[in-house]
Amino acid sequence: MLGFVGLDDREESAYRALVGVGAAAAPELARRLGAAEDEIAVALRRLEQRGLAAPSPGRPERYVAAPPAVALGALLSQRRHELHQAELAVSALAREYRIGAADMAAHDLMEVVTGLEGVRHRFEQLQLGARDEVLAMVTARPLAVSGEDNAAEARAVERGVAYRVVLERSLLDTPGGLASLSAALGRDEQVRMVDTVPSKLIVADRSVALVPLTAGSASAEPAALVVHASGLLEALVGLFESVWEQARPVRLSGGAVEEPERDGPDGTDLLILSLLLAGLTDNSVAKQLELGLRTVQRRVKRLMDLAAVTTRMQLGWYAYERGWVRR
Repeated sequence: MLGFVGLDDREESAYRALVGVGAAAAPELARRLGAAEDEIAVALRRLEQRGLAAPSPGRPERYVAAPPAVALGALLSQRRHELHQAELAVSALAREYRIGAADMAAHDLMEVVTGLEGVRHRFEQLQLGARDEVLAMVTARPLAVSGEDNAAEARAVERGVAYRVVLERSLLDTPGGLASLSAALGRDEQVRMVDTVPSKLIVADRSVALVPLTAGSASAEPAALVVHASGLLEALVGLFESVWEQARPVRLSGGAVEEPERDGPDGTDLLILSLLLAGLTDNSVAKQLELGLRTVQRRVKRLMDLAAVTTRMQLGWYAYERGWVRR
């Protein structure tokens, strides 16, 4: 727990024990911790160097713990300063990278990674470096890392990164497939399912993607293509969004996988649609139905999302085609 201020496990254990007893010599602490006396003696000397412990004035063989709020507070301040400097350096490098990326040649926008370790490293690196969102399409045959072994995913979610994942249905028939799905849903990831995904894919923050170049068979060395910001990356994001719209949400109920149908419009939605198609404005619809203007607009936006359209004219046509409204 105190590793972030530079203490190893032995030093942390010694400091915690010293705080508990107030003052003690190395042999006493060694007995309390069930450790070798020489190891505890070394840990105490390192704690002294860090200002976390000091020899007792009357009995120099005994050590006294420094007040945690004072001693650890100083170390925390130092770490905060170092972290701030690191963040400034990363921001400066990111600006330089964006400037350089604008003048990149076409062949510099893509990178081929080969070998199991290389692909696995890049796969984890994309997730650990993501700040906001990760998009992924997953098949039943992992290229380098299975769902159960993908520790980077859980760590990214803990940092607040949102995941949207499309699973291939056959994944549930593989060993550990259901457990991986359960873990993803337990982390509040958005998961949908289709019969077949067109390709494995992972996209971090819509700025870099990883696409396999091999099928992941035992006879072929794993290889993947890293795609940076470009028209190809935009096409890959568009492919994901298209598959996502066609996929069905997934949930677990009593250990079984359920794919609920998407919610359709309710009676109020249909009334709003009918009045809009009759030529009424949003304000007029709100007054007619005694609803708030924002409620009407929110319902219309939900219907547009449900229909996967971007304009109200498209929504009207979609509603007619689906039988939501009559002529």
